[in-house]
Amino acid sequence: MDIQDFMEYLQQEKKSSGGTRDAYGRDIRAFQQFMTERGVEDLTKVSNTDVVAYLIELKTKGKSKSTVNRKLSSIRTYYRFLMKKGLIGQNPAEDIKSPRIERKELSYLTVEEVERLLLCPDDSVKGIRDRAILEILYATGIRVTELIELKLKDVNLRMGFVTCSGAHGRARIVPMGTMARKALDHYILHSRNVLMKGRDDNDPQGALFVNYLGDPFSRQGLWKVLKQYGEQSGLADKLTPHILRTSFAVHMVQNGADLKSLQELMGHEDIMATQIYLSVTKNRIKDVYDRTHPRA
Repeated sequence: MDIQDFMEYLQQEKKSSGGTRDAYGRDIRAFQQFMTERGVEDLTKVSNTDVVAYLIELKTKGKSKSTVNRKLSSIRTYYRFLMKKGLIGQNPAEDIKSPRIERKELSYLTVEEVERLLLCPDDSVKGIRDRAILEILYATGIRVTELIELKLKDVNLRMGFVTCSGAHGRARIVPMGTMARKALDHYILHSRNVLMKGRDDNDPQGALFVNYLGDPFSRQGLWKVLKQYGEQSGLADKLTPHILRTSFAVHMVQNGADLKSLQELMGHEDIMATQIYLSVTKNRIKDVYDRTHPRA
């Protein structure tokens, strides 16, 4: 079966994002090339040994454990698809264990660091916009891509929430706090109309956050904004496009948010992706125990 059929399956049935589909496609084509070099032209004829040989090849080439895991996951998914279509009877990658990855310690900003960052934007047209961007990222924990894709119609200032299309085509409603609402309202009233350069700033389909040309932000453009304020706040070595999302999650957990609610807020398809934030709470509990128990 052609790999394109697999790509269409990911889009139509799995509702995978474009980036996810592209990654799967690259992984399977790389595996296909490896198998061709081994003399196997038909991917339905692949054995468990072939998959193991491929993983060893990746390791020999110095690929990281996370890369090997991702490629193995892609291969597994592809063969599950072939099984679903009745083209094979057994998944050659199903019983292969993924390389164990040592989990890195979570990197996030403290509440004090976030407050320091949010004080940086000035009251210029650009500063008003940038403060709204930073406030929304921290208040909602949405992904950078989701922020860029927000339309004017996705904002409900009266009720205090934004609607994100989210990953996998699943829309979700995310509340925002008072400070974020004020910053966003101020941006829409006093900055966005200037940046729109005479375009219809009331068009509900228009991008919420725009650059100096009145066009939607790119990821690179947003990264430049974050870099500027990272340097200004003395957080240049910590501030990344993902750090405010992580900080949002950590601070929610530290203040008692339950895992299921956090999963919904962050748009995680699998709760396993949310559980990483529990490690911060566990570390805090251990610190408290060590400091307070007489026989610690």
